[in-house]
Amino acid sequence: MNPQEIENVELSYLSLNDYQELKEAMIEAYPTIPDAYWKENHIKTLLEKFPDGQIAIKVNGLLAGSALSIIIEYDKFGENHTYKDITDNYSFNTHNPKGDVLYGIDVFIKPEFRGLRLGRRLYDYRKELCEKLNLKGIVFGGRIPNYHLYADTFTPKQYIEMVRRKEIHDPVFNFQISNDFHPIKVMKGYLEGDKASNDYAVLLEWKNIYYEKPNKLPVANKIVVRLGLIQWQMRPYKGLDELMQQAEYFVDSVSDYRSDFALFPEFFNAPLMSEDNHLSEAEAIRGLTKYTEPIKNRFSELAVSYNINIITGSMPEIVNNHLYNVGYLCRRDGSIERYEKIHVTPNESRVWGMIGGNKLQTFDTDCGKIGILICYDSEFPELSRILADEGMNILFIPFLTDTQNGFSRVRNCAMARAIENECYVAIAGSVGNLPNVHNMNIQYAQSMVMTPCDFAFPANGIKAETTPNTEMILIADVDLDLLRELNQFGSVRNLNDRRSDIYTLNKK
Repeated sequence: MNPQEIENVELSYLSLNDYQELKEAMIEAYPTIPDAYWKENHIKTLLEKFPDGQIAIKVNGLLAGSALSIIIEYDKFGENHTYKDITDNYSFNTHNPKGDVLYGIDVFIKPEFRGLRLGRRLYDYRKELCEKLNLKGIVFGGRIPNYHLYADTFTPKQYIEMVRRKEIHDPVFNFQISNDFHPIKVMKGYLEGDKASNDYAVLLEWKNIYYEKPNKLPVANKIVVRLGLIQWQMRPYKGLDELMQQAEYFVDSVSDYRSDFALFPEFFNAPLMSEDNHLSEAEAIRGLTKYTEPIKNRFSELAVSYNINIITGSMPEIVNNHLYNVGYLCRRDGSIERYEKIHVTPNESRVWGMIGGNKLQTFDTDCGKIGILICYDSEFPELSRILADEGMNILFIPFLTDTQNGFSRVRNCAMARAIENECYVAIAGSVGNLPNVHNMNIQYAQSMVMTPCDFAFPANGIKAETTPNTEMILIADVDLDLLRELNQFGSVRNLNDRRSDIYTLNKK
């Protein structure tokens, strides 16, 4: 049909009144398969069992194509099944409204209406239905109708790869992969009588990135997460109580805005070293370790009482006579987990005798998986890539830098981490001066929340930022659904496009 002749395109639910048109359309659509049309009783059964899954597309009032589907419990079938298995010998008794996968039974466009991208509308409807019903994805057995022309030369696997590389044209398979369906397996004997496909089919899958596993606990799954960053002013404190009074003030402030996280900077408790300023730098930092345990416990209490997850920045800690730079994730449910700085700076090693830790992991929270890297660790891309592979959505970086060039290293590397790992990155640092603490004299910081650079995000990759070198808080919302969309449909897809066939990254 000439596009200029189109007056109306309508997507509608299929009805029995459409049956005669449907039958004629299927006969035209499948000329190489004998009796390739559904009987009226089949369509009646599908409409009774799952009316929302049966759709028609009409052009100028004429049926131009259709898509039929059911819901199944996929684990009952797995990857080794036939068309008869899925449909229970065309009875559709396999349909289960409580299943987890939308299975495509049929989809076609009449030859005269092809080239108008009508099939895309049918697939888009299926995807929207899958998301609406919170199903894991869409699966179906796809024909490869041109394979019979190459069966003497190529295996089905070789044929599929050549089609994907555009070296061979297959109208059905090309269309399916262009609609984000990915081949899982080649199946022999899937559809009886499909001689054009040489009795082969390709099991194809589309994953619903919005799928949420049913939760039996009364806990909401957060999609929009609110971050509270504390840009901490270094100032003298009379003791631990006064320092924690200031920390509670900030926790109270960001929780008033219903923040899900509060992020403190690296070594925010350094002012407490002033009482040991008469000692060497190495002795003074070790003296500071006596506060780490009580600060952790007090932050845990604040997390519960203010209903907020607190990332405690970092503090020095002695384990087996070794000095480490560590921090704690204090969840609002009362649980606590520890993280370590993996790479210590030359200054931390030389002046304090600090060594790097060995612990690298993601953390499960009520807002999804997060990662935490302390300052210098953000400048080593391998660490955040490992965390991204483990499912990290938000990377938190507490930092401490004395000069603007040191801050620029952290800032620019953090922005790279957001782009290459398709995640949000939040950095928080300290500002001000500590004239009575050796090796901690000055600080420079600008805290911010960074995003990937694509159409759904700020063009410069900065969601929000503080005023440099000014004590303040920063509140920013990040949408986790945008990350899922980016992973599947972004202008570039850094995670998906990695060449794992020539390089890999493994955690020891």
